Amino acid sequence: MEKSGRARSAVDVLVVGAGVIGLSVAWRCRQRGLSVTVVDPAPGSGASRTAAGMLAPVTELHYGEQPLLELNLASAARYPAFAGELEDVTGRSIGYRRTGTVVAAWDAADLAALRDLAGFAGTLGHPVQALTGRELRSLVPGIAPGLPGGLLAPDDHQVDNRRLHAALLAAVTGAEARLVDAPVARIDVGGGRARGVITADGTSLPAGTVVLAAGAHSGRVAGLPDADRPRVHPVRGQTLRLRMSADTMPPLIVRGTVKGSPVYLVPRATSLESGPPTGELVIGASSEEAGFDCTPRAGAVYELLRDAQSLLPAVSEAELVEVSTGLRPGSPDNAPLIGRSRTEGLVIATGHYRNGVLLTPITGDGVAALLADGALPPELLAFSPERFAPQEVR
Repeated sequence: MEKSGRARSAVDVLVVGAGVIGLSVAWRCRQRGLSVTVVDPAPGSGASRTAAGMLAPVTELHYGEQPLLELNLASAARYPAFAGELEDVTGRSIGYRRTGTVVAAWDAADLAALRDLAGFAGTLGHPVQALTGRELRSLVPGIAPGLPGGLLAPDDHQVDNRRLHAALLAAVTGAEARLVDAPVARIDVGGGRARGVITADGTSLPAGTVVLAAGAHSGRVAGLPDADRPRVHPVRGQTLRLRMSADTMPPLIVRGTVKGSPVYLVPRATSLESGPPTGELVIGASSEEAGFDCTPRAGAVYELLRDAQSLLPAVSEAELVEVSTGLRPGSPDNAPLIGRSRTEGLVIATGHYRNGVLLTPITGDGVAALLADGALPPELLAFSPERFAPQEVR
């Protein structure tokens, strides 16, 4: 990655942000023959790193979010081809695993609520399988005794988000996009259109189109007209990474709500490099409205471990390897903002909240189609940034 420091000739597309969303946009734009620059002082250091990598369109379903469900399902359907292509291009595994997801009920009332949700999903054409307590224990042998049952979503899969980011970064550099390691001081807007960005050291990076994909920070980038400031806000999340023996690792993703607190456990592939077989278990995620403060909170770590152990007792014997904190880009309706802004030459791709990894393929494809062909694909039209009123600077 190169430093800024001198003026450059204009490129077709300049992407602000090198998380999985920004990189997927850059990669697909390069494949469409567009020249691309990506600007980010610390690629992959935000939500892309903290995420757990769940591809969970069904088990993330909430009442009233049917359009988002359809978008999530459409992106999930692209993942096998997307993963295969990315791995072929880069020679890097992204840890795509079609393991399915179990949602464990904590008590009888929780089980009834889960079955209501399953019925709702079924009315939308996406059935899940109800599980008895015995069936739950058969699927996840180490699950806590006494849980009354749950649900199985066989098509809710996972990817290793950090491997995904590394592969996308390799794909972008391999496609000869320019990466600039610098903070963006402001979007350069003049004459009613975005003309590029100015970096913190004063370097001008001109572009035909600027794609704003800076996650939770997208609304704070200077130079944006008030009418185009994305309606995103930071939602702090903490995830834990544990090392545990392969024989105690759950065979598929386990989710649940323990006394009102949601928790998930995502097993990574085991390693046989040295010593006895071990694997990584990702536990998440707290959800806190704390502004842009990324300070880890001890109470959140305790709560995640407590609730995870309540579902999978073997967690108590695992080695705590890492606590990571990041900011999800939330939006007023929990759905992404993808498309042209009111300012000519400025495209928005942010606000993916808890579905950023899942929506990586469809966002990259959609923005590249918009810039190469002049129109956003129909499945993304409902997620225009213009559906919200302008946001004031915070």
